[in-house]
Amino acid sequence: MPCEVKHRFVVLYGSQKGQAQSIAEGIAEEAEEHGLAADVCCLNQNEKYNLETEHAPVVFVASTTGDGEPPDNALKFVRRIKKKTLSSDHYKHLCFALLALGDTNYANFCNCGKTIERRLQELGAKQFYPTGYADDGVGLEVVIDPWLTGLWSAIKEALSKMASDGSAFLKENIDSAKETPDIQLNSLSITDENNCEPVGSSLSTDSKHASPPSITDLKPAASGLPSLSTSISTPKTCNDTVPNVKLAPSLTCSLPPLSTSSLNVPALPPPYLDVSFQKVDAMEQTAGPVNRETLHEVPISKAVELSRDDSVKTALLLELDISAYPTTIYQPGDSFDVFCPNRVEEVDEMLCRLNLQDQKTHHVHVALKKDTKKKGAQLPSHIPQNVSLLFLLTWCLEIRSVPKKALLRALVEHTADGAHRRRLQELCSKQGAADYNLYVRDPSLGVLELLTAFPSCSPPLSLLIEHLPRLQPRPYSAASSCVKHPGKLRFVFNMVEFPACSGRPVGRRGLCTGWLFDLISPRLVVPAKADSSSVPSLPKIHVSLRPNCSFRPPSHPSVPFIMVGPGTGVAPFISFLQQREEERKENPEAAFGETWLFFGCRHRDKDYLFREDLEDFVSSGTLTHLKVCFSRDHREDVEAVAPATQPRYVQHNLLLNSQNVTDVLFRQNGSIYVCGDAKNMAKDVNETLVEIIKAELHVDQLEAMKKLAELREEKRYLQDIWG
Repeated sequence: MPCEVKHRFVVLYGSQKGQAQSIAEGIAEEAEEHGLAADVCCLNQNEKYNLETEHAPVVFVASTTGDGEPPDNALKFVRRIKKKTLSSDHYKHLCFALLALGDTNYANFCNCGKTIERRLQELGAKQFYPTGYADDGVGLEVVIDPWLTGLWSAIKEALSKMASDGSAFLKENIDSAKETPDIQLNSLSITDENNCEPVGSSLSTDSKHASPPSITDLKPAASGLPSLSTSISTPKTCNDTVPNVKLAPSLTCSLPPLSTSSLNVPALPPPYLDVSFQKVDAMEQTAGPVNRETLHEVPISKAVELSRDDSVKTALLLELDISAYPTTIYQPGDSFDVFCPNRVEEVDEMLCRLNLQDQKTHHVHVALKKDTKKKGAQLPSHIPQNVSLLFLLTWCLEIRSVPKKALLRALVEHTADGAHRRRLQELCSKQGAADYNLYVRDPSLGVLELLTAFPSCSPPLSLLIEHLPRLQPRPYSAASSCVKHPGKLRFVFNMVEFPACSGRPVGRRGLCTGWLFDLISPRLVVPAKADSSSVPSLPKIHVSLRPNCSFRPPSHPSVPFIMVGPGTGVAPFISFLQQREEERKENPEAAFGETWLFFGCRHRDKDYLFREDLEDFVSSGTLTHLKVCFSRDHREDVEAVAPATQPRYVQHNLLLNSQNVTDVLFRQNGSIYVCGDAKNMAKDVNETLVEIIKAELHVDQLEAMKKLAELREEKRYLQDIWG
């Protein structure tokens, strides 16, 4: 029931790539439909909010980045509330709710949200609604949808209590509202996520956020219904031109029950940008990213293929000449960003898709709509003024980004074909969540691929600018020491391949790895000639250093450490060992702790990266123990005879050396470093370490997990992993 006076609450967000911001803005926009008014702003906008005097309910939406770090725009806030000088009742007047975004494939899941929650509680703040921990590893909407559904009754209950009590006092033990889903406080999951009933069509409430809850009831019915519904009166085959033949579901079509279901779709995100074009006389250069003045443009001095031609993955080593920037000093464990453009062919295809080929050299002017209903609308910071459309699509927008549900919902309004409209509605609906994951999210389907699959969809450029994120640089770990290779910076990467799928008829390469390969392939050095002189005339690329203050070798050389790095995960450990080798030469009398490296790959003779280097490290005493395994070189008869002595993966080798592992970590106070794949290897290594601790220290599962957590807190269990 609408209220005569709209009660106020505050929404604060910390967002690295825009997901948390989109959710926060969606909450603020939906507030009006619930008779509420929301002030929304970023955590770094100190001038727009003041928690020290705020008595309205506050909703935090916070993502986590890197190794459990806060987003850049939340870092100062987190540091501020962590000050030890703050008293335990500093925020006793404050009541809050929190939605944390994270990914269980990475360490320190939702760490930023957990840090804010814990610290606010320590400072006396009270929660009026249980925290939601959304996991991008399984789909954020699994938690976000029911959390947002229950948020509104919780806010109203909190406001009601504050009004009746005449203060901001809230009960310590939170009782969720009757309509609130069963969300356990400080729980990583929601136990009754399927109990959110569709909202009846008689209600006019709607919502806009990245992963929306149940909103509008759309029913497939006869023709003549409003534009949001398509005419589906009976279950259809995926291809009506082939009578009596039912095809499998795909990106562009569904089968019952989804194809005949009522749909709960998100509200239409309000458009907020006007885009105009200005014809210019001179042709603009498109070579270089937006902020190239602040970056280092460096030549590639060497390119070597580390794997054999017949290996499953192509591994390449690139060496950059950074001698023109003598003040650029990197440390072992540091990484750096490579700034790459969108592919020329894909930019041309996008121009054709938008029917803007003739305007590609025109300057693009972006302005806020005067009548926009979007709260807190701002011009995207990554869109510069007075650049050509070609530059915009080449260097500014991530045209390969996986479309969020809000974008799918917006595309519906620009789709002519009824079947296409219905399918886009399904993909952004609550009922179509499984299809969205299967056909869009999991295969990393890009916006351009989606538009190709739905040819009747013709969105304006303004819509893409509103929804597409910034073209992000790609990070790589340094695989060299500047002490051993002054003026040089090396890195290693596997060629990323995205296989063909529904919506992607032909596989494609990763954006940055494919671009780098195209740059260096004419003069690529094959493994047999890896010691040849530097390759001349290779192009330049733009990079910037990303110091990693935690993923570093122990500061004292006498501390032992273990390195786990299969495949290209060995890259930072080459820098570790090169640095250690130079330190041993400079201080031959010093006491150095033992070093362990657990390396693995598919085949000894195809993709054993840095084999000669590693064997040389062992010969020189720089590397004390080298443990290698080859997952595809095993014969079934050998495994049947002695599987325990034929380790396939790095975690198996860790188990075989469990006594030494625990000795290094718990008796010698050493460290362990893990680098590589997050989804499989890092999880398996973590579980193996728990098993090792249980067996060697004779403790139960919980105690073993606690000991491993203590190593993390002491910065002696460190990860540099990726998805």
